[in-house]
Amino acid sequence: MPAFMSDCAIRYHNVHKQLKGKPVLRGVDLALEPGELFGLAGVNGAGKTTLLHCLFDFCALDAGEISIYGQAHQHSAARAPLSFLPERFQAPYYLSGRDFLRYLLGLQQLPWDERAASQACAALELAPQALQRQARGYSKGMMQKLGLAACLLSGKRQLVLDEPMSGLDPKARALFKAALRQLRTQGRGVFLTSHALLDIDELCDRMAILHGGRMVFVGTPAECRQRHGGGPQASLEQAFLNCIALEPAFDD
Repeated sequence: MPAFMSDCAIRYHNVHKQLKGKPVLRGVDLALEPGELFGLAGVNGAGKTTLLHCLFDFCALDAGEISIYGQAHQHSAARAPLSFLPERFQAPYYLSGRDFLRYLLGLQQLPWDERAASQACAALELAPQALQRQARGYSKGMMQKLGLAACLLSGKRQLVLDEPMSGLDPKARALFKAALRQLRTQGRGVFLTSHALLDIDELCDRMAILHGGRMVFVGTPAECRQRHGGGPQASLEQAFLNCIALEPAFDD
């Protein structure tokens, strides 16, 4: 087995995974640098969420290796630098927003900081009075903002976000992008999946396209447009379509 690369925040090496007998990940190789904003794109069913679940050891690998800052991902201590927001985030309905944030911080043995919580909520335009309400009364957008605020407050070195802007209105999306850019200035990294290629283009230092369980592109959005879109002025959407069109269909 190759030695883990300690200079990578997250590294996948030859990762294979089947679900219900069907190959979902087919020899995935990917390396994320510390402190970068990295976007993962792909059609529905491409394997994006499975790739994240493997990182957190929610499902065992069939083959390959994953490391987090040089440590094997199976060790719980290796996952300590990560903060995860799943695609369908739902806080316990009986907790208020404030109680939920307090609970998560308590699990990490972090003190409650009212000012920091207010700043995190303000960064996402989640009204302070919303924290007094039980989660059962939250809209989809409010629930997403609560989950994102929890990630921002975690102080973790690496955020892993599955479709984080789902349910956010245009203003909240803009504010969230600004918050992620601020994280980068602090040396904190973000690994996010998104169907919105415009968001990846505007926000991410690098990106990858997962298609048919394989990484078919890794590089900057500009490199993707240049290689697959016909030039730097091409849209990332067209470059994405051209890229996946080059890949053969898989019969499983």
